[in-house]
Amino acid sequence: MKTLMTDIKTQDGVCDAFVAYPDDGKQHPAVLFYMDAIGPRDYLYEMAKKIAERGYYVLQPNMFYRVKKAPYFDMKFPLGAADLPKLWEKLGPLFQSFTPEQGMKDAQVFLDFLGKQKEVRPGKIGITGYCMGAGLALRTAALFPDRVGAAAGFHGARLATDAPDSPHRLVGKIKAEVYVGHADKDQHNPPEQIELLEKALSQAGVRHETEVYPGAMHGYTMADLPAYNEAGAKRHWEKLFPLFERNLN
Repeated sequence: MKTLMTDIKTQDGVCDAFVAYPDDGKQHPAVLFYMDAIGPRDYLYEMAKKIAERGYYVLQPNMFYRVKKAPYFDMKFPLGAADLPKLWEKLGPLFQSFTPEQGMKDAQVFLDFLGKQKEVRPGKIGITGYCMGAGLALRTAALFPDRVGAAAGFHGARLATDAPDSPHRLVGKIKAEVYVGHADKDQHNPPEQIELLEKALSQAGVRHETEVYPGAMHGYTMADLPAYNEAGAKRHWEKLFPLFERNLN
């Protein structure tokens, strides 16, 4: 396994990013890993490496690079419930500084970066996104339909709202196969939004599956957070890897 930190020049600065891929001298399909709002950290790096171990070149960019390099906090992970108020206080300015438009400007750069790596096999890429990354995954699949073969999102929020730029309004452009894993106890993603996203994907004829994970809260895949749900995290890997295998290999 080869891992490294790299800097990627963008229109707005320099994005620090984590890369992991098999150190076997071969080319592998690329996966773009969109972080959760808490950002790149040891646990997310472990998740990226787990994907890379399956035979993928994984790029995990710091989406808040315009404000701060990762890691953002000096807090010790894993966090407990008592740590969350302090975390949200620190996180607020970072999260509020970021827009979907910035994310899609960056997506173009990340796709171009992946296309230039000698370890990356030519062809469509896969995307996996968590929390805010789930929306970025859908947006990227929609804006770059000929470059994305598979897109997954887990415990996403605001995927189908009344907003003019809601991700669900873009899904008609998607050519990739899509999987979305919702949490049934997610205050940021109410049932009506889950239903609206499913309806939009179905009406658009997108190959997809949406699933609600029982007993799971927002952030259920993250073992370094109080919301972690072991069954949900396991289920997410069981759905993600076959999705990539069907569409990228």
